[in-house]
Amino acid sequence: MGLWGVVIYVTNKQGFFRFICLSLVGLIISFTVTSCRMSDAQNSQNSTVELTFVSFIVTRPAYKKIIPQFVKQWKQQHNQTVRFNESYSASGAQTRAVIDGLDADVVGLALALDMKKIEQAGLIEPGWEKEAPNDSIVTQSVAVLVTRKDNPKQIKNWEDLTKTDVSIITPNPKTSGVARWNFLALWGSQKYNGETDTEALNFTTKVYKNVPILPRDAREASDIFLNQGQGDVLVNYENEIILAGLRDKKRPYIVPPVNISIDNPIALVDKNVKKHGNKEVAEAFIKYLFTPTAQREFAQIGFRPVESSIKKEFATKYPPVKNLFTVKDLGGWDKMQKQFFANGAAFDQIQANIR
Repeated sequence: MGLWGVVIYVTNKQGFFRFICLSLVGLIISFTVTSCRMSDAQNSQNSTVELTFVSFIVTRPAYKKIIPQFVKQWKQQHNQTVRFNESYSASGAQTRAVIDGLDADVVGLALALDMKKIEQAGLIEPGWEKEAPNDSIVTQSVAVLVTRKDNPKQIKNWEDLTKTDVSIITPNPKTSGVARWNFLALWGSQKYNGETDTEALNFTTKVYKNVPILPRDAREASDIFLNQGQGDVLVNYENEIILAGLRDKKRPYIVPPVNISIDNPIALVDKNVKKHGNKEVAEAFIKYLFTPTAQREFAQIGFRPVESSIKKEFATKYPPVKNLFTVKDLGGWDKMQKQFFANGAAFDQIQANIR
C-alpha cells in the first residue's frame, strides 16, 4: 500500500500529530521500495552494453585478442557484459563510412588526417588528441621495402625504387592510410636529405611511374605481392609484413634508415556515445588499449608499442630507426593533404602525367 493501512481516529492534537508522523513514514517506505524496484529493473536492463568499434584493416588480428580480454576485465569489475560490433577496412573508407552514418563509438584509424575529417563532420569534439595517453597515438610503425627471395633487383633503399626495371606494389593514397604514409616516406626522405620540394616531388614521381597497380589497402597490396606474385618490391607497414611472416613464412624486408614514424590514433566518437549512453565503457576501452597487456598484443603481431615497459620488452624486435621524421616535421597533415592528396593536388597530377 502507498500509505499504511492504518485508520486513526483523531480526537486531539496529540492524535493528529501521530497521524501525520505515521503517514510520512508510510510515504517514505513506499518511495524507498519503489525506488529500489526501479533501480533493480534498470540494472537488469543494463546488464549488457553495446560498443561499435571501427578500425583500419591491419589492426584486426590484434583487436581479436585484445577485445575479449577487455570484455572479461569489464565483466569482473562491473558485472556487465560488453558486446562489440566490429568493422575493419581501409582507413579512408572507414572514415567516409563513419561520416556517412556508420554508428561508431570508438574509431582507430591509420592517420590523424582521417580522424580530423570525422571531427570536421561534427562527430568528434576538438581536442580528442589530449583525451588519451601519448596524444592518442595507440600504435606506431615504419615503412619497409619487401623484396623477392635473394633480392634479385638489389633493393636497399628508397633511391633504388627509381630504377627503370623495378615494379613496385603500394596501395592507393586516395583510399588507403598506409599509402599516404608510403607517399610521405618517399617525399620526406628526400626533404630530410636537404632536397627542395620540387626535387622531392620529382623523385616521388619517378617511383610512382614504376607502380603498375594501386591496390585499395595494405592487405590487398600484400596479397597481390605475396600471394599473386606481382611486383619486385612491396612498400608497406612493417607490422603488416611481420604479421604475414607469423602466418606463413618470414619475408625479406628492409627498413630504410631514413623513415617516417607511422602514428595511428584512437578516439571517442562523442556524438554517438552520447546518443548511445555508453561513454563510460567506451572511454575505459580506449584507456585499456594503452595498458601493457594490450600493448603486448600489438607488439606481438608487428606494431611498435608506445608503452614504455613493452618498448623495452620488444627492443630487439623493433630496433630504433636512426633517422626518423614525423608528419609534423613535414608541416602537418593539413598541409600534406592540401599539397598532395586533395582532389587535383600533387598525387592526382602524378597519376595524370603517368597515364
